[in-house]
Amino acid sequence: MGVPLLLVRHAQAKARKEWSGDDRLRALTGHGLRQADGLVSVAADFAPVTRALSSPYLRCQQTLAPLAAQRGLDVELDDALAEGRRAEAVGLVRRLAGQDVAVCTHGDVIVEILVSLADEDHVDLGATPKQAKGSVWALEGADGRFWSANYRPPVVAERV
Repeated sequence: MGVPLLLVRHAQAKARKEWSGDDRLRALTGHGLRQADGLVSVAADFAPVTRALSSPYLRCQQTLAPLAAQRGLDVELDDALAEGRRAEAVGLVRRLAGQDVAVCTHGDVIVEILVSLADEDHVDLGATPKQAKGSVWALEGADGRFWSANYRPPVVAERV
């Protein structure tokens, strides 16, 4: 049995309609930063994370930053996790099955990964799968396949 891969949806970012700059630079809100801090406690319930992979978008990097800092890791950027890169992200996550890695990406990508797990691997996602901003799916699998998925809602930590 492999260790769970942590599939993280980026925390709450500034609204698109309120942002006029490059979307890749749209940052987390204060609430989103507290969700990112809360990811540390969620991840503590699972196997040690030894890698942190992120979409190159700032909001994903910021979401993983507290966990990476707590574990002494660098946040590695991977274009396959960028918004709209659904098929590439599914392939990447399958290659990482069974590794103790946290992967942060976007809502559209999370949906595609979950659909792939349900359709191809017959993973039970529950009656109403969720993907709230700042949430985590702990995916257990190995050798490119998954057999279980455990959803954890976002935790909002107090900032010090």
